[in-house]
Amino acid sequence: MRNFLLEIGLEEMPAHVVTPSMIQLKEKIEKFLVENRLSFESIEVFSTPRRLALRIVKLAEKQEDTREEVKGPAKKIAYDENGNLSKAVLGFLRGKGLTENEMTFKEVKGVEYVFATVEEKGKATEEILKELPNVILSMTFPVSMRWADNDVEFIRPIHWLVALFGSEIVPFSILGVDTSNTSRGHRLLEGVPTFSNADSYEEELAKFNVIANAAERKNLIRKQIAALEKENNWTVDLDEELLEEVNNLVEYPTAFAGSFDEKYLDVPEEVLITSMKEHQRFFDVHELDGKLSPHFISVRNGTDNHLANVIKGNEKVLVARLEDGEFFWKEDQRLQIADLVAKLSKVTFHEKIGTLAEHMLRTKKIGEVLAEMVELTETEKKDLKRAADIYKFDLVTNMVGEFPELQGIMGEKYAVLQGENEQTARAIREHYLPTTSEGVLPESKVGAILAVSDKLESLYSFFSVDLIPSGSNDPYALRRAVQGVIRILDKFGWKFSFADLQEKIFTAINAETEIYKLTYTNEKEALSFVKGRVRQLLSGKITRHDILDAVVNAEQSDISELFATAEVLNAHQNDENFRLGIESLTRVVNLAQKAEVAVDVNTSLFENEYEKALNEKIISLEENFTGNAEEKYQQLMSLSSVINEYFDNTMVMTDNEQVKNNRLSELQKLAKIILSFASVDLLIVK
Repeated sequence: MRNFLLEIGLEEMPAHVVTPSMIQLKEKIEKFLVENRLSFESIEVFSTPRRLALRIVKLAEKQEDTREEVKGPAKKIAYDENGNLSKAVLGFLRGKGLTENEMTFKEVKGVEYVFATVEEKGKATEEILKELPNVILSMTFPVSMRWADNDVEFIRPIHWLVALFGSEIVPFSILGVDTSNTSRGHRLLEGVPTFSNADSYEEELAKFNVIANAAERKNLIRKQIAALEKENNWTVDLDEELLEEVNNLVEYPTAFAGSFDEKYLDVPEEVLITSMKEHQRFFDVHELDGKLSPHFISVRNGTDNHLANVIKGNEKVLVARLEDGEFFWKEDQRLQIADLVAKLSKVTFHEKIGTLAEHMLRTKKIGEVLAEMVELTETEKKDLKRAADIYKFDLVTNMVGEFPELQGIMGEKYAVLQGENEQTARAIREHYLPTTSEGVLPESKVGAILAVSDKLESLYSFFSVDLIPSGSNDPYALRRAVQGVIRILDKFGWKFSFADLQEKIFTAINAETEIYKLTYTNEKEALSFVKGRVRQLLSGKITRHDILDAVVNAEQSDISELFATAEVLNAHQNDENFRLGIESLTRVVNLAQKAEVAVDVNTSLFENEYEKALNEKIISLEENFTGNAEEKYQQLMSLSSVINEYFDNTMVMTDNEQVKNNRLSELQKLAKIILSFASVDLLIVK
């Protein structure tokens, strides 16, 4: 066994594709090894902006040998009338590279067949590794490019390749580049690393100012920033996304601190931090008391040589961005909210849907429907109305035009400056939340309702013009929007049927299409889409797909109830009585589907005490099936013995048509209650 080293040397890749590309390469190589029967202990990965590399630890010297017994034609057609092997058998033997002496006969289910044992000797690992170009070129990227005369696309041009099995070079080429045992050091520093074997990779690159291990590089950045914190009595709240991006921009990190004029601290902190983070990839710095400090921390791609010049250059670039922020902050304060809102009637939301002003108008109506259903106070309704009238105004300010990341944040600040109350201003900021699938949620009820209303309006508008996500295609981020809606409703514990909410929204908008400029359609598809997002969210907590199916397909759409039901079923799945209880309920649901006509249950047609006992339970459930999910579960499971006794003593599908329909109708009533909890027939309990 030897270690194998592969390095793909590239022009600098965008930071956001480095880590995903490394993961993809590892997965493809791992699959390649398994498919080719090459055993190994583990795979170690390395990545920088200029290279993707991995080391396969203890890779076998050759493929594993195989021995397989294969079945051929039936014995009865193995020979012709002259006693010679038939064409069918000759073809079978020829295809396997065998002779007549190597075949036998075996009986399978009473019929004899030709059998043969095929052995294949494993190839040398070096021969198999020569096929790696196909694996590498099968990689996919968000954006690819061609260069020179190549027809094949890759993330960036390939400049060198290293392929070492132990100390031996494995010869192959990709797009005109041949493998060798030489690499490249840091782009800004001279040197050509040469590897004596696969084990010297990190050590040799380090001599030429390249830290190939991404985790080691990131840890070094953390330590350097921590040292600057301690030295200057600062605190730095490390943004993990920014740290990941910075780590994938450098091969040899050197953190340093810079400063800017204190006068810029008069500009809102969010503007300064956005200028530093989004545009310069700088980490913001705070004093020990939590106040933003007029300093920043950046990471250089290189050593500390001439670091003073690097600091001055970064400070100069940052000041230009801060000047912009200060200018926009002052200019925007001269604008009036009413004038900005008026501009929104000329801003297109989507060419098939209308303007931002029309989107806001529909959002406001959805907010009114929601406000009634969750019983907002009159004061909250007033604040919601005002917020809905203006909440997108900051999109046409100078600041948000330059820094789109500040939408909502600047809206809140400008609203406060112009005398809007705290709840209205806060809702303007919170309506964007959550900004990511796991992002923070609104804290205020008014902000939460506005956020839900805005996201639902987007959902229903795009669905109404048939711009419905399919597969992985979701250009308008409707999945994320609906996931945000579900998380918000779950957080606030607002209990109502989502189907009822949707129906009220469609009715309200479609009754006044002249005002709202859009007719809502595709109601069933929209509700199904929402339930699909519920399932997706639940799948992060619950692994059993049948539980997810049972919950999402229940005859109810109260999102908080769906979550609670899933948790209850998940908690009880290993209970001793779970299987028997679910089987009893499933039997009711399955038989109830056989009802061809619905009739009122006539107790005079009951022929035994078990029908009466079940009917009493059903009547009781219809009146009292109102508790939480746990209570409903216990109520249903308590029916098990009554249901079993009923079926043991009652022939539902009797020849008497009147009695049969009466019994099926009785089961239908119970099935309706069961299915309002969960589609238990989808649970796998065998």
